[in-house]
Amino acid sequence: MKMTFRWYGEGNDRIKLSDIKQIPGVEGIVWALHDKMPGEVWQPEEIAKVKAQCDEYGFNIDVVESVNVHDDIKIGLPTRDKYIENYKETIRNLSKFGVKVICYNFMPIFDWTRSNLFHEVGDGSTALFYEKGMIQDDYNAMAKYILDFTEKYNMSFPGWEPERMAKLDELFKAYADVDHEKLWANLKYFLEAIMPTCRECDIKMAIHMDDPPWDIFGLPRLLVDEKSIDRFLKMVDDPYNCLTLCSGSLNANPDTNVADIVRKHCDRIAFAHIRNVK
Repeated sequence: MKMTFRWYGEGNDRIKLSDIKQIPGVEGIVWALHDKMPGEVWQPEEIAKVKAQCDEYGFNIDVVESVNVHDDIKIGLPTRDKYIENYKETIRNLSKFGVKVICYNFMPIFDWTRSNLFHEVGDGSTALFYEKGMIQDDYNAMAKYILDFTEKYNMSFPGWEPERMAKLDELFKAYADVDHEKLWANLKYFLEAIMPTCRECDIKMAIHMDDPPWDIFGLPRLLVDEKSIDRFLKMVDDPYNCLTLCSGSLNANPDTNVADIVRKHCDRIAFAHIRNVK
């Protein structure tokens, strides 16, 4: 197991690579091209720039989080094949620079969701916080909360970019007919299309658990428990179709035993977020 640390890139992250270098045991940087829109090809010169920055401090760039999946792929629109081809080209370009794992998710519209970005914990520090009862049906209210934060602090969160929040009504209409089974089918279509490229490039696709692990705002979520993980891995039974095991996401459901999932599927866990542990 290699210990890594997430870095949002020059100009996006107040933490510098020189700061991360001070953390004992960190071997690599988990990174992304955060200015790229879903569906765009990541160009070799863009990847090379990040690699050069990380090389200077002796960090590997084995893991990317994330190469976002275009909504047309998740919805299953006729245009999805164009975006799948772009995704495959990005995989090939990443492989030229030693990338081994792509962490991604297949959550409709929203990425991770929290009800409070500054919840005070016992020692006086603050943490991201989720309270199920506070997430109501009004997705615009949630978006406003995030956007107000973005404006106040001049920063944005992956999956909650202002340009994406501006299209929420349009996106909800586009997903209106996408239920759980259709989303499963679209995920399978995507994975079966890219697996040959993953094998060719020796890059594993590691899907992140849905966060939180239940439907929100009437949108289906798939990777929510042990049963759904079993289904996912059997659906496309390929060693390059893997998991990002997020203990925080899975442990939000008290009925989920993360240790059992690790024991059962350890050979298919390519990346892990070890959080919410004591």
